Amino acid sequence: MNEPRGRIEEGVVRVAGDARQRYYDARGYGRPIEGNEIALAPVEAAHLLFRGDLRVEDMDFPAFVRRFEDPTFLVRYLVYADLRERGFYLSPAREGWVSDPPADAHFVVYERGSGPWDDERLYELRVAGEREAIGVADLPGALAVVDEESEVTYFEVERPTMNGSSTGFSGTVEADLLADRAIAWDPPEGLFSAAFYGQPLSGRQGADGPIQLSLLEAAYLAERGSLSTDGSILERGRAVEGERFERRLAVYTALRERGVVPKTGFKFGADFRVYADVTSVDDLGHSESLVRALPPGCARSPRELSLDVRLAHGVRKRMVFALASANDGTKPTFVSVGRLTP
Repeated sequence: MNEPRGRIEEGVVRVAGDARQRYYDARGYGRPIEGNEIALAPVEAAHLLFRGDLRVEDMDFPAFVRRFEDPTFLVRYLVYADLRERGFYLSPAREGWVSDPPADAHFVVYERGSGPWDDERLYELRVAGEREAIGVADLPGALAVVDEESEVTYFEVERPTMNGSSTGFSGTVEADLLADRAIAWDPPEGLFSAAFYGQPLSGRQGADGPIQLSLLEAAYLAERGSLSTDGSILERGRAVEGERFERRLAVYTALRERGVVPKTGFKFGADFRVYADVTSVDDLGHSESLVRALPPGCARSPRELSLDVRLAHGVRKRMVFALASANDGTKPTFVSVGRLTP
């Protein structure tokens, strides 16, 4: 039996005959127009054409792909075909195909057993090639990256609250500013053991004695009137790190204010490792997340995202990007990215 024939009009493929029953009602392709006619987005028509379920004018699949001179068309097609093969229905995130189409997504993926008729969304999905720069702040709920060998890797994107129950520090500290850190020679009780500021000069097991504070810790305490020293910590921080210090201080401040304890993430290749519920250093669990502080408009390559996510997963943590400008009171935005298996 001959398959239905579609025609290209105004950037979509229109199919008449029994198209609505055959494609939309039965398999979730396209959108109804009038009567039994439907409109297929190019990626939907390409999938049906490749499977031999549709003819489009006098074109075969290669000719159809060449017809749409869009450098992102093929990577979007590869993701569309992959998810279809996994048993998902999905629609292009465009007006007419979905209600309230998400601005930064390419597809809406529906819950298993659902489709465009009931709009039960599982993911709003962005597609990118591995060499494409991606704005972290603009990521929707999921990301699909197509690498140079056309393999697809999926990532889940969340906006975590980053809240914790760690107690703060209400005392006062006197410290000497030495190079790129500060030393509290006679620290008050609880500075390290309860609030987890700094490290004992005698090593982590040392319960008493001087405490060495990072410039971030010292700057945060000084801004709150809890630390006095012999120099300007902010000026020292700007001198050794420049703008990066201001950005990291903004993130450090936001985390502490949310009851989360940030500590250096240097050995993990991140800005911070964080602890949500610190009551005592003697009963300290594993840190839950790695945090990287980035400028608000930062664009990352998929390779960089993948490396960060893989690293965090390898040490049983989640990867969080904190988007922050200078330490001007603007609250950072937190974006968590992790591996996803559809």
